This record gives sequence, structure tokens and C-alpha cells, in this order.
Amino acid sequence: MTFVLPSTLRHWVGDASEVKVFAVADHSTTQPTLGGALDTLRRTHPKLEGRLRDDYGRIRRHISMFVCGENARRIGGLDCVLPPGAEVYVLPAIG
Repeated sequence: MTFVLPSTLRHWVGDASEVKVFAVADHSTTQPTLGGALDTLRRTHPKLEGRLRDDYGRIRRHISMFVCGENARRIGGLDCVLPPGAEVYVLPAIG
């Protein structure tokens, strides 16, 4: 799956506009989730992941993530299922 980043977060990944990670399901009977993809991102790009989640592992208040065009907070948050080839757009939240 691919995280598509705004310019304000690209510094943490060598100015790349996208970061691809391999999203894996927690169990053989489940599908990959946004939370699982962020766990993978933490291993590959810990400084970026630290900008996206707070100390409790939740998506930071000032960050919005859109999974296939839907706001992740409205479709299950970290538990929302990622279809194969999913793109997650990361944006600063608008007040």
C-alpha cells in the first residue's frame, strides 16, 4: 500500500511524495488494516510515523488520513481495512 504525503511531511522520508509499505494482516483470518500499515511504517520510517500517531498510537488530531477517498476516522480509524493496492492520503487536518 502507499502513503501519499503532503510537502510538510516529506522531509522525514528524503523528500519523497509517496512511501510504499507492505501491509500484512494480524491474523490469517483478517485483512490488513491502517493500524497495521502504520506499524510497518514505524519500522521503516520511525520519524514519519511519529508525526502521524500520538504517544497512545492514535492518529494525531491535526492529521487526516483518507483511505481510497474515505476519511479513515469515519470508516473505522486504525481498524479500517485496506484493500490491495490501497492509497492512503495523509493531510494536515483542516479546522
